[in-house]
Amino acid sequence: MTRKGRLKEIFSKALYADNAGLYSVSYREFNSIIKISLPEFLKLSENFEIIPPNRIFLVTREGKILYRKFGTALII
Repeated sequence: MTRKGRLKEIFSKALYADNAGLYSVSYREFNSIIKISLPEFLKLSENFEIIPPNRIFLVTREGKILYRKFGTALII
């Protein structure tokens, strides 16, 4: 499964079968890491148009890691 496919699967489950507010997304913004809630991310990214999937490196639900981009140093 592609990265975008896996992320869309997680996001879809969060939006339609769970409470999206429990999820957070960490993505790269220049030399910074931004961590925001999933609903805020979806609004900001405009369905991956503004923030593409390759900039997302971590998705969590109440602290449990659901997605981590391999090869990325995890510094939050």
